[in-house]
Amino acid sequence: MEPELHQYKAEFFKTLGHPLRLAILDQLRKGSQTVTELQNQLHVDQSSLSQQLSKLRQQNFIHARKDGTTVHYQVEDRDIYTFLDLARSIYQRQIHRSSQILQHLQQSMASREEP
Repeated sequence: MEPELHQYKAEFFKTLGHPLRLAILDQLRKGSQTVTELQNQLHVDQSSLSQQLSKLRQQNFIHARKDGTTVHYQVEDRDIYTFLDLARSIYQRQIHRSSQILQHLQQSMASREEP
């Protein structure tokens, strides 16, 4: 058993378990951005954004670089996108399977209604 690894994984998933944090990471996929840029892209208030940026920084998903009074945020380890892309792929497969099941049920219902 690897308790330290399990604890890390639990914190990792917990950090990714917030929609705004995922949206931030998706925006930072394009490269370094300021709070103002992120706020304009995500249409959220500054306090909510700052809170979520702080959580991402605490878990080392992102880092901040000061340029005068402006802070630029950037993803720490771009391998996170491999993980997020895998999650997207799983989601798309699940949606596809659900769609197939629904289509099958609709066809089954339609065939029962025919005289």
